[in-house]
Amino acid sequence: MLLNMPSEPLQKLTLGRLEKVDLRTYWSGENAEFASWLAQADIIKLLGEAIGIELTVSQEETDSAEILCRDGDDRPILIETQLEPTDHYHLGQLLTAMARLQADTLQANTLQAAAVIWIASSFTSEHQAALSWLNQIAPGIHFFGVEIELWRIGESVAPKFNWVVQPHRETIAVSDSLAELLPEDLSEVLPEILPEILTEAQQQNLDFWYGLCHQLERRGSIVKPSHPSTEDNISFAIGRAGFRLYTRLDESDQVEPGSNEPGSNELDADEPEQSLTVGLLLSGEDARPHFYLLEEQQEAIEAEIGIPLEWDAEGDGKTCLIYCTLADVDLADRDQWIEYYQWFCVYLEQFHDVLGDRIKRLNANDYQPLPDYGFNPLKSASLPGS
Repeated sequence: MLLNMPSEPLQKLTLGRLEKVDLRTYWSGENAEFASWLAQADIIKLLGEAIGIELTVSQEETDSAEILCRDGDDRPILIETQLEPTDHYHLGQLLTAMARLQADTLQANTLQAAAVIWIASSFTSEHQAALSWLNQIAPGIHFFGVEIELWRIGESVAPKFNWVVQPHRETIAVSDSLAELLPEDLSEVLPEILPEILTEAQQQNLDFWYGLCHQLERRGSIVKPSHPSTEDNISFAIGRAGFRLYTRLDESDQVEPGSNEPGSNELDADEPEQSLTVGLLLSGEDARPHFYLLEEQQEAIEAEIGIPLEWDAEGDGKTCLIYCTLADVDLADRDQWIEYYQWFCVYLEQFHDVLGDRIKRLNANDYQPLPDYGFNPLKSASLPGS
């Protein structure tokens, strides 16, 4: 009979001690030396794994703090390196290099840059805010903020990359304008570097939505702030998929150029008529059944909100809108924005209060379309003796 003899204990590995290494003791303090080290294939692969992007260096040798890479789709990736804590000078360098890269890709008719990565020993809160803001307003380009650490175990030294800003990260508290979001000297730098990223209309939209979201946050609204956008509309959650609170800045021409309508004149032809819209947006396959179920309660809903509403089920059938409008606004006059914010906040909260519980109880199967009494099956049939 064989006995189970105890096996010999495994020899335990000797545990080393982790020690954090000052970056400047490993590099001489030159950002170009740091960039050359980072541009090595095995190191850049570690960085790519940390942020989830496949990176290939386009140019192994570099004599500057910038590295140009390609991602898996062959789109250019710009990396700005810095051994010190982040500063405004390097942010300016990063944005200037990005603008130059964008101009080069447009001129060569090649793919637009996919990402910009700023690597530094540490990030200040204002530079994290700047990158988060850029992620909001620069469509198609992702901005990453990455802190690097060096750790020694025995005779070996290993890098560790920690991202502190990435695309789609939860946004920080916003202010009414960029000037309030960022330090004064940084807010002066950005407009000079970013003039071609945003059109005047996009910048106005972004500033307006920042202000509205800030007002909702300040008043502790039941409507939670959304992500500011460069588009002319943004939406807010109301507690059920397929339903969103909707806000829009509308602009349309008052009179078609050359119109012969009475009272029209050339001065009015090019002046926009602006208005604000707030309401409930319904989307998806059940948008119309849900819309008609709510429309059955139209009288009660309008009485509770306090004003008549527009009920719009036109379109592709997958989106419907119940809304109200504030006409004759002037978005160019920013002194009036606080009044517009107040109007938006009041009606966003009204729509939320009045419709929030109603939409949770909606069941599309409860909708029974009325029979079409206009259909006459005898119309197309041949009558006797005809």
